[in-house]
Amino acid sequence: MKQNSTQNLTMDPWFVTGFIDGEGCFTLSIYRENKFQVGWRVRPSFQIILHEKDQARALRLFSKGTFEKILEKIKNFFNVGKIFVKKDNSIQYLVSSVKELQVIRKHFNNYPLHTKKRADFELWIKVLDLMLNNEHTQIEGLRKILAIKTSMNLGLSEELKVAFPDTIPVTRPKVEDQEIKDPNWFSGFTSGEGCFIVVIQKSPTIKTGFSVSLRFQLTQHNRDLELMQSLIKFLDCGNIFEKSKQSAAIDFRIQKFKDLTEKVLPFFKEYPIKGVKHLDYLNFVKVIELMKEKEHLTEEGLNKICKIKAGMNRGRSEEDSL
Repeated sequence: MKQNSTQNLTMDPWFVTGFIDGEGCFTLSIYRENKFQVGWRVRPSFQIILHEKDQARALRLFSKGTFEKILEKIKNFFNVGKIFVKKDNSIQYLVSSVKELQVIRKHFNNYPLHTKKRADFELWIKVLDLMLNNEHTQIEGLRKILAIKTSMNLGLSEELKVAFPDTIPVTRPKVEDQEIKDPNWFSGFTSGEGCFIVVIQKSPTIKTGFSVSLRFQLTQHNRDLELMQSLIKFLDCGNIFEKSKQSAAIDFRIQKFKDLTEKVLPFFKEYPIKGVKHLDYLNFVKVIELMKEKEHLTEEGLNKICKIKAGMNRGRSEEDSL
């Protein structure tokens, strides 16, 4: 295995952690395989994969090189793993060798995750330790791993619950101290999870008949409320909103034009967003510049903004991605 070195650090390490806090996953697959003494195979892996809602756009951008580049940079940063376009058109960066996973482990020991995903990581490395000691090849070791997997991500599959009904989950680690350690982390996290939104609504009080407002937003599960609240302190602006009473999701939003122009834009100018979200950010800046000149109050300016908005987020065309 090639060793990671300072020559490979084409990305800031905190940026990488931030991006993975948003898009990465520490997984543990356990499935039947008769060639193993215990009858089951244990396969830990680390992956970055696009969400299903972005798959069609991801494949389009992958063919143009936009999202491929950030995954390639992360792959080159770690110097391990492979990138795949899967049958469902999602794009995946995958590391599955136990030996290569030690590179991933070392990185997050030095640059810790900020979200509750850190708990899955801590459980995941316990499994790596058991496997390095070959304990997964014995039934007692397998039971230890099952107890760990029960507390990770989605827990045990239905097949594993039936095969090992008496599995008692280990205690899930508590994740404390979610304050942001480095501005590059926030740039990386936004590159994965951020959303730049242009809102156009009917308004009888405006000559054009429509109002234009802007929003920068990050959405997370409410278990990461402490982290989301730390963003307010970090950027000195913004608010937290519940998605709905039925949803466990919460939003961090910045909506004041002054905060967007004086805090958000200068931040990302110094700590740039990378990948697909950078394209949306550039369009967001275009709209801000038009609004500074009051062009959103004219028919011509409003039409320009509508055209920009139509090409942002899921509406982006292949030509926009070049």
